[in-house]
Amino acid sequence: MSSNSKQFRWYNLSLLLFTVVWGFGNVVNNYANLGLQVIVSWVIILSLYFVPYALMVGEMGSTFSKSVGGVSEWIKQTCGPTVAFLAGWTYWVVHVPYLAQKPQAALIAISWAIFENGSVVKNLNPLILQSLTLVCFLGFLVLASKGVNSLKKIGVIAGTSMLIMSILFILLMIAAPSIRGVHSATTDWSWHTFIPNFDFTYFTTISMLLFAVGGCEKLAPYVNNTHNPAKEFPKAMIAVAGLVAVSALLGSFAMGLMFDAHNLPKDLKMNGQYYAFQLLGQYYGLGNSLMIIYALANGIGQVAALMFSIDAPIKVFLGETNPRFVPNFLNKKNKHGAPINGYILTAILVSILIIVPAIGIKDMNDLFNWLLDLNSIVMPMRYLWVFVAYIAIKKLASQFNSDYQFVKSRKLGMIIGGWCFGLTTFAILMGMFPKGITMYSHQWYFQLTLNIITPFGLLALGFVMPILAKILNNKTA
Repeated sequence: MSSNSKQFRWYNLSLLLFTVVWGFGNVVNNYANLGLQVIVSWVIILSLYFVPYALMVGEMGSTFSKSVGGVSEWIKQTCGPTVAFLAGWTYWVVHVPYLAQKPQAALIAISWAIFENGSVVKNLNPLILQSLTLVCFLGFLVLASKGVNSLKKIGVIAGTSMLIMSILFILLMIAAPSIRGVHSATTDWSWHTFIPNFDFTYFTTISMLLFAVGGCEKLAPYVNNTHNPAKEFPKAMIAVAGLVAVSALLGSFAMGLMFDAHNLPKDLKMNGQYYAFQLLGQYYGLGNSLMIIYALANGIGQVAALMFSIDAPIKVFLGETNPRFVPNFLNKKNKHGAPINGYILTAILVSILIIVPAIGIKDMNDLFNWLLDLNSIVMPMRYLWVFVAYIAIKKLASQFNSDYQFVKSRKLGMIIGGWCFGLTTFAILMGMFPKGITMYSHQWYFQLTLNIITPFGLLALGFVMPILAKILNNKTA
């Protein structure tokens, strides 16, 4: 291996992973769920979930150092091609709710940049806004199918800008009481303000915490591109855990200074990021300038993420899946190399998820919160395959070698993998219960039904694909 391929040091890798895993929205959304109780929750999740999760990824990335297929390849090597197909399908299909949310989030960001408040979107009829969202999504789908990639590159700049501004928010807000004489919005800083009530309602919020810290398996291919994988990758994982911890804890503390933890705005998830920068600008005599900059960067970032998530996941899924599991027509490519029928399938699924919920959810803020919560249910389903792969590696320990091992004990490794799998499953199931609306109301039952049908329906399609492939591929053979 050339020296150039060994260019990563632990600090390079930790910063790269931090930008992939973390964002200011993670702080806002979880503060909106739990207030300052989120601080203790962060400590629990980071220590008992994120750290072992990241170090498991380190071991698997080191074990399969020559693989570029990520989790699907890990599963293929340990559990066989059929299970690998299901893992690959899961990794693609969980992006459907994500794709339904991104154009909505982009429209909200653009609305804030233009009108400098959140009332335009918040007061709009959900069906009208979702129709605009659908038009927006289909427009970018067409651009993606034509190989337009410039927005993805611009998105990297926008994402970096948002990360810098998120750090700036934490620093300026924590300094505001002493520098600008700002009074804390939360007046009760006693111990009980921070200790969660470990009840049914609390457990319905865990999926959002897991959603916030997941995704580190994306950088597994870089494990053996470090100078010394056995030492440097775990250092990188510990460092990124530290960065996430500092950002989560200080960010939540800063939110507590700005928003009363005992009386949170109802639309904090939808508009909280913009409220935060708007208020920060007011504290420092900058007007709405910080908010407008953040809104523009966020809007571009959302569009770039939309373009990337339309294009990359379906190509990876179709490119790595055994042809006998997927109908041949899905692999048909246009002149730009885009799997056009795969794009059409994406368009159908996303369109259903954009329009149908708006028929039953009549409030725009409730609709935004529901779609965000749905993503926190569906996205962690892909994390389950990471833990399946790790348990399988430990079970078949004699067949695999790794420069780095999270734990050397076979049984202990399987127990830790099982713990993370069980916690993720529990969080997904509990996350299905609606939050922030009257329990057992018509709205509550409608959202609960969608929360159950959507993930199980998307997974069920994966079991249908091999059947369709067997029927249709034989006809065209």
